[in-house]
Amino acid sequence: MEQNQFNWIANFIWGIADDVLRDLYVRGKYRDVILPMTVLRRLDAVLEPTKKAVLDMKALLDSSEITNQDQALRQAAGQAFYNTSKFTLRDLRNRANQQLLRADFEAYLDGYSPNVQEILNNFEFRNQIPRLSKADALGTLIEKFLDPAINLSPYPVMNGNNTVKHPGLDNHAMGTIFEELVRRFNEENNEEAGEHWTPRDAVRLMARLIFLPIAEQIESGTYLLYDGACGTGGMLTVAEETLQELAAHQGKQVATHLYGQEINAETYAICKADLLLKGEGDAADNIIGGPEYSTLAHDAFPAHEFDFMLSNPPYGKSWKSDLERMGGKAGIKDPRFLTEHNGDPEFSLITRSSDGQMLFLANLLSKMKHNTELGSRMAEVHNGS
Repeated sequence: MEQNQFNWIANFIWGIADDVLRDLYVRGKYRDVILPMTVLRRLDAVLEPTKKAVLDMKALLDSSEITNQDQALRQAAGQAFYNTSKFTLRDLRNRANQQLLRADFEAYLDGYSPNVQEILNNFEFRNQIPRLSKADALGTLIEKFLDPAINLSPYPVMNGNNTVKHPGLDNHAMGTIFEELVRRFNEENNEEAGEHWTPRDAVRLMARLIFLPIAEQIESGTYLLYDGACGTGGMLTVAEETLQELAAHQGKQVATHLYGQEINAETYAICKADLLLKGEGDAADNIIGGPEYSTLAHDAFPAHEFDFMLSNPPYGKSWKSDLERMGGKAGIKDPRFLTEHNGDPEFSLITRSSDGQMLFLANLLSKMKHNTELGSRMAEVHNGS
């Protein structure tokens, strides 16, 4: 995909906000609509060719009274996600009134698979529908995302003479466009870089520190990567790319599995959506998050050990609420933070409640491998003040 085309598509989607939402939302809230709608349009386009197969499979499963349908529906869709509603976005363009459009659009959303539902819920996208519908903006918004001037589908749009009008957008390009939109919205809101991601230069440095010293020791096989404060997932994806490149240079073939945990609901939704858009459905299923999933108070992967770990945890931030959930300092029995050392069976790694960054390090230490040739390697950002 050419850089000019990439920029043009990103600019077009960015412009939809001004065209449709200008008098309805303050600029800082445009993202609440544009990011989930971008995700929906891409998923919708990917699913179009297998729509009938999914509906047929849904009818068959229902008639057979099979309740656990997720895997069969994924297989019918040929993707890690699906939609069992009778609608596509194109079906919703010509509704006679806003009331009918709203009802059908909500039915369309309800048809998505559980992993997409989780993304929509953490974006709190359904909260936007009454406002969009009341302002008669929902139909316009859908129409804009279906504009023939852009193609968010992986399949090319052809001219009448069988030449390509718009090339298909592969998963990597779609993920890059989505990340660009997130970056622009962050800048628009004057958010700190660390609020949603660590600068890519710092991430690449961390990946090199982990991988380069053992590059020649990487063998063909499967490697597990983990980030306990994964934000939008940038560290995981850069680490994965770096490992794949180094392995290929050594003539090795590696498979990677990504695992992450993120407490911020919107950031978690962005991470999970980004992986789905990139075609990494299994990795998206291994991202756990939302306000109820604080890494310190609720370890989502207690039985796992990982080969490579990267993290930029919050520092200078109180973890008092986590401490209370864990029963206070006297009540903490989590083996990540209580360990045996120098004859003391309950050596405590618990820090003051005003700064929990060292606890995130202890979390990584608890997930290290000890019985493999490479063991585990990790990199974590810390504030030394």
